[in-house]
Amino acid sequence: MTATPTIDTEPALLIGEDRLAEASGGTFDHVFPGTGQVNAVIPMAGPEEIDRAVRSAAAAQREWAALPVERRRELMIALARAIDADTENLARLNVHDYAVPIMMAPGQVGLLSKFFDYYAGWIDKVTGQTAPVMGSHDVNMITREPYGVIGVIVPWNGPLVGIAMAVAPALAGGNAVVIKPPELAPLAPLRFGELCREVGLPAGLVNVVPGGPEAGDALVRHRGIGKLHFTGSGATAKKIAVAAADTLKPLSFELGGKSANVVFADANLDRAVMIAAFMGPLTQSGQSCACGSRILVERSIYPEFQERLVAAVAHVPIGDPFDPSMMMGPVVSAAAADRITGTIDEAVRSGTGRLLTGGKRLGGDLAEGYYIEPTVFADVPNSSPLAQIETFGPVVSVMPFDTEDEAVAIANDSDFGLVAYAHTSDFERAHRVSGRLEAGSVWINAFSEIQPSGPYGGYKESGYGRLGGIEGLHEFTQVKNTRITLGS
Repeated sequence: MTATPTIDTEPALLIGEDRLAEASGGTFDHVFPGTGQVNAVIPMAGPEEIDRAVRSAAAAQREWAALPVERRRELMIALARAIDADTENLARLNVHDYAVPIMMAPGQVGLLSKFFDYYAGWIDKVTGQTAPVMGSHDVNMITREPYGVIGVIVPWNGPLVGIAMAVAPALAGGNAVVIKPPELAPLAPLRFGELCREVGLPAGLVNVVPGGPEAGDALVRHRGIGKLHFTGSGATAKKIAVAAADTLKPLSFELGGKSANVVFADANLDRAVMIAAFMGPLTQSGQSCACGSRILVERSIYPEFQERLVAAVAHVPIGDPFDPSMMMGPVVSAAAADRITGTIDEAVRSGTGRLLTGGKRLGGDLAEGYYIEPTVFADVPNSSPLAQIETFGPVVSVMPFDTEDEAVAIANDSDFGLVAYAHTSDFERAHRVSGRLEAGSVWINAFSEIQPSGPYGGYKESGYGRLGGIEGLHEFTQVKNTRITLGS
């Protein structure tokens, strides 16, 4: 039986030089999803702490921007090395946070350090340009400058990845940050904040303030925030957009998906099935924005693909996420488990497709945790809620197609467009299809693998703005045009 793990540090808000074990937002009993039992009590920020964090960040940003670029680069590289040295601890806290299996948690820590290494290299390369002014010999300079203080609201399903993708370019662009991790996953982000202090970043440059909706609303509305980035659900993003309208604050969003995974008959079927299983119900128990939950399969291989996919997910080791032999753990909360099983039950009741495998909560020694079997439906109409509404759990839909045009039409028939997958051995088809799929990232014969050098973000209701690459750096800088008159 999974035992509820305990943490060996007292969670505290990190604001400026201070650690606050008490805050105006009260406390939150953090539950370990593997057992359903409390493993930490989290102090919660309220508007008072948000204001204090923003003011602290504004002062630190001025100090940060005044440092020589080589010193800023050195500090970001030092932070990357500190993250590497703390990999085991950060990975363990990731599991405490939301029960990602320990076999996968270190990879998220590695991505965090890679982003800081990558953006450290951009610090002295954010160059501007000059442009001629008609009828004049004036100097006309176009430069990029920081926004000041960036608000970063990170998701519970990979908080360190969210920090990597937004905080690293924000600091490289000369900004300070206020990070609001969710109450469901605050522990690893708080440790990241401690590492920022340990390597010598200016006090207040990185503030970490766990909180709920009230804290999030205060951060969005605060006039000291120059820009805000949010990763999470579309429903919350719409509320943020309304709240930010008071200050016309610029926003960037990385939101959900209902991503299509298109498998053509000429694909390497072994690899396509492996990727469909892993990027479908298995990775983080399907709690991934990049989950390929709509699997489109060419009709001639449709029966064989179903058999192989069911076999691939049916024997996956599921259990205690601290056990390194487990590939799949629980979903994040009791509410999530109820929502996901409710979606499955409704699909079965309404006859939406055929349930091939899974569909139930796991019992026995795992009954107290939030474990759900990997679940596969076949013959799912693309117009159904099962195919159109993000489940955010270990549930995928398999559906047939006959032609390339039909596959593309089904794949694009969605309100979302974060990522898409396609499998084919035809190089020309790969180019055609990737150009036609309406998604911010298209993965051909490949897993979804975020890299610091590649821009990542969505089309349609999957958000706007990009994280990663030079596009990610530009997301956290604003353009200034300066004209200097030469002569009278």
